Amino acid sequence: MGNLTIDIGNTLAKVAVFEHGEEIYFKTCTLENFSEKLKNILKEHPQTSNLIISSVSKDVKILLEEVPKHIQVFELSATTPVPFRNLYKTPHSLGIDRIALVVGAVKEFLDKDVLIIDAGTCITYDIVTKKKEYLGGIISPGINMRLQAMHNFTSKLPLVSINEKINVNITGTTTQENLEIGAVMGTVMEIDGFIDRYKLQYQDLTVILTGGDSQLLSKKVKNSIFAPYNFLLKGLNHILEFNTTK
Repeated sequence: MGNLTIDIGNTLAKVAVFEHGEEIYFKTCTLENFSEKLKNILKEHPQTSNLIISSVSKDVKILLEEVPKHIQVFELSATTPVPFRNLYKTPHSLGIDRIALVVGAVKEFLDKDVLIIDAGTCITYDIVTKKKEYLGGIISPGINMRLQAMHNFTSKLPLVSINEKINVNITGTTTQENLEIGAVMGTVMEIDGFIDRYKLQYQDLTVILTGGDSQLLSKKVKNSIFAPYNFLLKGLNHILEFNTTK
């Protein structure tokens, strides 16, 4: 018996197979001919009996054309049963990737107040209490969105890209450094500020940092735990287990 978890982004898919809660396979692939790629993965793992997919952008019916009928398929949505109480006032507008991350936090950090920070295209902050109550959070622009906005909404500022060797001093001596510091360190200070504010309310707060820019930010943000690469996929697997072991 195996669980196949799939996270579909805008350009890439992350796929993992779990047996007895342990990951035995992981792959990142493009969305081109994804149905055929999925067919090959299922051939390699014939023990798969359950599948869950989280997609922020694609029609999953097309992507799942090659899934055999004996495999039970779950498409994560706002109505999927989950092991936490959702107190969000507009649950149908809550991103499904955020739902999976909250489940991962609830299962991986038992009896903890947890702040999950997902640093991607946008930065999302999600707070879930030790009582397994999801309260909501924050959405703000990600690093690349900030850089693109400064370029697109001005006539002279260039579009710059970020690398690991960014100058972390407060004072940049070139326009490129000014933009880099503004985007990256502005994000760091924002994150640290929100962490400090949340810790006034939750003194023993566990902070999880994940997402595409988490590696860049992890050495600069204080008091956070750098989440493993498969944290969202583990959340999806927990949702599968919650729905198939009742």
